[in-house]
Amino acid sequence: MRPLPLALSASLLLFAPGAGAQSGNYPINDDTPISRVEVTAQPRPAFRIWDYQAEDVSGAYALSNGWRLKVKPARDGIVAQIDKQHPMRLIAQSPDRFVSRDGNVIMEFNKGDTRDDMMMSYVPSDVTDPRLAQIIVVTAKMAQR
Repeated sequence: MRPLPLALSASLLLFAPGAGAQSGNYPINDDTPISRVEVTAQPRPAFRIWDYQAEDVSGAYALSNGWRLKVKPARDGIVAQIDKQHPMRLIAQSPDRFVSRDGNVIMEFNKGDTRDDMMMSYVPSDVTDPRLAQIIVVTAKMAQR
């Protein structure tokens, strides 16, 4: 009796390689078209931030990669400027989190055990390989401002 279930399961294994919907050569090495999906995150609606909350995070920061960041309060969030680049307007999502309208730049303040860290993450504009997802993260101690 035992050889029959064993023979049945062995015969099913013969059909298994062709049963997968994605079977075949992987990774794709030729120019055959593949499906492409783009996902864009929409930031939450602006959080009502008070002037004193925006001023709490305002100042100049020395970032971990050597850049200098200036943060100023704005009507619905903050304006951040790195070195001599164009200023970026970030809307408040909480008193400690600010996001650009396109979702590519996120700044979070009052992080860490002692709540004196700042983290900025962004999607670089000069991505060399668009097939790769890239996010750059830089940090600063709020005490450095």
